[in-house]
Amino acid sequence: MKKLSLIAVLLFVVPLLAQTANVKVPDADTLVGAPKGQPLTGDELTRTTQEIASTIRCPVCQGLSIADSPAEMAQNMKAQVRELLSRGYTREQIDSYFERSYGQFVLLAPKFQGVNSLVWTLPILALIFGIFVVFMKMKSLEKAPVADSGNQPPATGNSDDPYLARVRDLVKGDQQ
Repeated sequence: MKKLSLIAVLLFVVPLLAQTANVKVPDADTLVGAPKGQPLTGDELTRTTQEIASTIRCPVCQGLSIADSPAEMAQNMKAQVRELLSRGYTREQIDSYFERSYGQFVLLAPKFQGVNSLVWTLPILALIFGIFVVFMKMKSLEKAPVADSGNQPPATGNSDDPYLARVRDLVKGDQQ
């Protein structure tokens, strides 16, 4: 029975793995169009590659840019940035290419639009609202009427509560 279930799993998984292995990543020309800049070479190519690679997040490490990551995938992505720059793609085209390929998460500095704008603005708005509530509460406490002292029982003398009167009598008796 175990062999039969293992064979069934293999028959299902192997074709799926074969399909994913044949998936071709779209070329930059199909995603962002023809190069709009000048092809770079030499030191300028190296410097610009490093600059752009430092703004793209490594999908493996997720806390590092592809410029700083030792992962093989990051090194491949950095080589891809270098190759795109040598073909004449601009910084915006390269960012757009990686964003379309991996999603907006791949950018270390995401764009200020959609949900990202809410992530930045809602905490600031909540802080402003909290300060406003505290300020209004302080204002209302300043204007609150002072409690009338006639409603409170006198600290000394007789009261209507027999238990309290008895305790006071006992305390007076101990002091004498």
